[in-house]
Amino acid sequence: MQHLRPSRRAIRTVALLLTTFGLTSVVAPLASLAADRASPDHLHEMIATLSSDDFEGRNPGSAGEDKTVAYLIDQLTAMDVAPGNPNGTYTQDVGLVGITSKTSLSFSVGDETLEPVLVNDYTAASKRVTADPIAATASEVIFLGYGVQAPEFNWDDFKGVDVTGKTIVVLVNDPPLPDPADPTKLDDAQFKGKAMTYYGRYDYKYETASRLGAAACLIVHETGPAGYPFAVLTAGSGRESFSLASADGNASRVGLEGWISRDFAEKLFAAGGHDFAALKAAAARRDFEPVPLNATLDYTVTNTTRTVDSQNVIGLVEGSDPSLKNEYVIYTAHWDHMGRDERLPGDQVFNGAMDNASGTAVVLEIARLFAATPPAERPDRSLLFLFVTAEERGLLGSKYYAENPLYPLRDTIANINKDGANIYAPTKDIEIIGSGSTTIEDVAAELAAENGQFLLPDSQSEKGFFYRSDHFSFAKVGVPAFYSKAGRIAIGFPENYIDEKRAEYTAKHYHKVSDEISDLWNFEAIAQEANFLHELGRRLANAEEVPEWLPGTEFKSTRDAQRP
Repeated sequence: MQHLRPSRRAIRTVALLLTTFGLTSVVAPLASLAADRASPDHLHEMIATLSSDDFEGRNPGSAGEDKTVAYLIDQLTAMDVAPGNPNGTYTQDVGLVGITSKTSLSFSVGDETLEPVLVNDYTAASKRVTADPIAATASEVIFLGYGVQAPEFNWDDFKGVDVTGKTIVVLVNDPPLPDPADPTKLDDAQFKGKAMTYYGRYDYKYETASRLGAAACLIVHETGPAGYPFAVLTAGSGRESFSLASADGNASRVGLEGWISRDFAEKLFAAGGHDFAALKAAAARRDFEPVPLNATLDYTVTNTTRTVDSQNVIGLVEGSDPSLKNEYVIYTAHWDHMGRDERLPGDQVFNGAMDNASGTAVVLEIARLFAATPPAERPDRSLLFLFVTAEERGLLGSKYYAENPLYPLRDTIANINKDGANIYAPTKDIEIIGSGSTTIEDVAAELAAENGQFLLPDSQSEKGFFYRSDHFSFAKVGVPAFYSKAGRIAIGFPENYIDEKRAEYTAKHYHKVSDEISDLWNFEAIAQEANFLHELGRRLANAEEVPEWLPGTEFKSTRDAQRP
């Protein structure tokens, strides 16, 4: 297969990196690696490189991005993976706007003034791209339960209340409705029961506030429903955030979007004569009515903005069937993390070893395996390997690709996403995030059984992990998506070993500078995942019947319109 030539910018960037870091050595070892099995040592090498301090936390728009993009291009070139952009390059330009918000908030409740403390009590920003201050004065504060309008569930938290210019305070997640037959369980017929729907996600709540003209939207954080501690949110307070560049400078977005801690919410509610726990309980009923909190909010946001030219990286292994090679299985992993915070004492680099140097390395290794297969033995359909930018900033790189695809979405038969590899131990099971969504799981179940494994349904579906990684951008535009995580039954370790390790990672290392590669990592486990996802993609690329969304999923109608 003739390879298209990389862009001059890509060549210059790679050359600079090779000179600076001596990475020409990556080419020679590849020839000695097995062509049919993932290499734990190679995975270790790639993760160690990507998560090193030299890559500065891989923040979009930084020197760390330049080094990361160059490294990915170098690896794909060395692996004999072709440039994936039809223009002959390995990159897709993604226009971002970097936004640094300085916020000031003050609540007036009668004669009392409550001023939440940044990081301790709240974190907030504005996505509007403007040099003018973004402000609201005496904005009435209203509690709107879960902030959900879901006609298919006969649910409306707004009840016709006009929220124009008002501040809405809402709860995280979906309304938890008990099962009429068993009040100890949630009703699976309402908001998928235990599982989170898109209505429970923070971005849905901000989108709704924007659509209805609210001045501000504040979400009450609780660790259980959110799935992560408040510190995960506040880690980025005052730091640069990102948005996709838009023609109106995001003028249609709500002026202030943020989170308040439960402790502060209780103080705010109490100051206005309300009990937070009682109103939270009331919000779980269909007849809930919006509650004015007898408070107003004054806020000012000053944004400093900059244009950021970021990049997705994409490689291609062409299929062997003359007709089907124009259909695609696309693997995704986000290359970015949270960069460097010079305000921190000591270690300032958010290395993102698990999140997501590990997933990036897995997809690179899968690309190597497909490229190492003789051309005549490659799958019928083509394989794309997309490494996206700005996942940590709101799935922006994958959203950009989904809105500006390089290959037709109707011809993209499946997305396989890897965000965070299994670093703990080989497992007997494979956990499927958003289980019960597509026919890809049928293929995965058959493959798992052949490997002596089994599929585990989403064990924390209430935390909405399905909506928190790049496969969701593909799901929203109809492409059947598959996202798996480490199983829960470790081979050779005590029961609950992986559950305990996952909880420890979330509490101690997730989005912290301590997310670094460790001697305790199990690279055989990472290779096990890579091998499984490689074979899954191969089978999908050879399948007679393409994957479909299952009936009742919110993405099926979009897909049916693409492939009637």
